Amino acid sequence: MSSQASLGASTIDDSRSGAGDDSLLVLRVEALRKTFHSGSQEITPLDRVNLSVSRGEMIAIVGPSGAGKSTLLHVVAALDTPTSGTVYFAGNSLQSLSEAELAEHRNRSVGFVWQRHHLLPDFTAAENVAMPLLVRGEGLGEALRTAAEWLGEVGLADRAGQRAGELSGGEQQRVAIARALVNAPTLLLADEPTGDLDERSAAGVFDLLQRLHGSYHLTTILATHNLTLARRADRVLALEHGNLTPVESLPAGSAVSTARQSDGMKTPGERG
Repeated sequence: MSSQASLGASTIDDSRSGAGDDSLLVLRVEALRKTFHSGSQEITPLDRVNLSVSRGEMIAIVGPSGAGKSTLLHVVAALDTPTSGTVYFAGNSLQSLSEAELAEHRNRSVGFVWQRHHLLPDFTAAENVAMPLLVRGEGLGEALRTAAEWLGEVGLADRAGQRAGELSGGEQQRVAIARALVNAPTLLLADEPTGDLDERSAAGVFDLLQRLHGSYHLTTILATHNLTLARRADRVLALEHGNLTPVESLPAGSAVSTARQSDGMKTPGERG
């Protein structure tokens, strides 16, 4: 399978909006705030968050359980709306788009890998991967051919006709990755993509994500509790108390290293 045309690469050393040349940015988040209400209590997982992501970067976001990592990815993916602030994709405000335009954006420009793969267990691996293509109106035959190519890319060419429910956990997550990339998105978002896997499978899935990130010139943001994997990203940002801050190093005793033991309240949609 041929790679997409190169989008180029650049590094932005901090999380402030407006850093660097906007022509090099895929994503810019400006003064992003998100609040929820639980009874009489107001919860603010995102409090004026700023973030700039350049083309070709891989960014890891770490933080305590319930800090708002999933909430941030949902807003960036246009799956949720901010209470205030703006998300810019390729220089255009997502808040200015209609619902139909947002649906088109999510289908064509963004790939999302969840902690739980959300595959349809009674459908084959190829049918699951083909779903985004069918949603945008592609014919079944062509969609299945493209899906089979992507299953080859993730090492599952021989599983195309297998029902998703019969695959191992690691194989199911590989199918989910193929599904996220089948529409050739610019931005890949991964929310704890290895969280449900054993150590060996997790390392294999992350290796795959890194290879595809480079081969297809993706811009990738992943939320993870796995600090070993986070260190392999171009940048690591910590989300705590509603704010993103650059992380230069990840000491073993840091707050994020004990995220799985945190009993913090989870915001709606927040899994990690």
